[in-house]
Amino acid sequence: MGDALGAPIEFLTLEQIRERHGPEGVTGYEEAYGRLGAITDDTQMTLFTAEGFLRAQNSYRKTGYCKPRVVMHRAYLRWLHTQGVPEEELMDPELGSPLDGWLVERAELHERRAPGNTCLTSLAGWKAQGLGEPAKNGSKGCGGVMRIAPAGLFATDPFRFGCEAAALTHGHPTGLLASGAFSIILSEVLLDRLLPMAIDTALWMTRGAKGSEETVAAIEAAVRLANEAALTPELTPEAVARLGEGWVAEEALAIALYCALTAPDFRSGALAAVNHGGDSDSTGAMTGSLLGTLLGVSAIPDEWIEELEDREIIATVAEDLAAHFAGYSTGRPPPDYERYPPW
Repeated sequence: MGDALGAPIEFLTLEQIRERHGPEGVTGYEEAYGRLGAITDDTQMTLFTAEGFLRAQNSYRKTGYCKPRVVMHRAYLRWLHTQGVPEEELMDPELGSPLDGWLVERAELHERRAPGNTCLTSLAGWKAQGLGEPAKNGSKGCGGVMRIAPAGLFATDPFRFGCEAAALTHGHPTGLLASGAFSIILSEVLLDRLLPMAIDTALWMTRGAKGSEETVAAIEAAVRLANEAALTPELTPEAVARLGEGWVAEEALAIALYCALTAPDFRSGALAAVNHGGDSDSTGAMTGSLLGTLLGVSAIPDEWIEELEDREIIATVAEDLAAHFAGYSTGRPPPDYERYPPW
């Protein structure tokens, strides 16, 4: 829903947003891609990230063996197919075609919604890169972190999972470490940690990694700004802009953390995350993921749920993720193999 709120204004300056939508900016869904509540590549890739994790888990449960990075890479190749890349370009000599499972068969997900160039080019070069191997580019764009929220539901090692999944398309340390940090924050919140405590855990884990300076600095900046906002608690675009525009991973992470730390409710936090002159759909998507995890579905405005594009697909994947997460403590059976076949 954060993605859909930001989609109509993603490439606008703050001045343009206010000119078109008034001084408060957008206050609900506006038309994008010919409809209200339209999702973008952010949500599409998040769905395929979730599918990759679920299929990796099913691979291990069924065969006792799995290479999660390979399974995830093939999930992203399915997304690449939805963007127009033919099946023959995705065939692996050992594993064959990646085009199975249910998500890739959903025509709704084959809409092209301003996909990021880094994701497209790195995935298109998968054969030279090596299946399951990190990208060799120097990108730290937000295309890795904006899609990574499902890693937070994989409690075995969400920080590593988040880093490795992002590294398949983004090779800069900041691009993957911001993703790992966001994943562990979501995981800690799911385990009933307070958000400041979850952020402290992410900082502790991130500081020990090579090349972590930018990510650590961005997280600390978000916390400082949120502490200042406690004295003047008004979420403004000007305050968000102090953390950047969100086009790169650490800025998108900082904006999401700041909005979640300071927002009194889901609505105001999601709107604050999109009404700025930057990557509105990505910062909205990340803030929505975090606030939704913190506050639950009951905190989300009903009309945003009802008007959301592809909400049935999104709900199905969300429920399957929740069943997986609950399975760690309840012993419930995994999501079915028909929807999420091994590999």
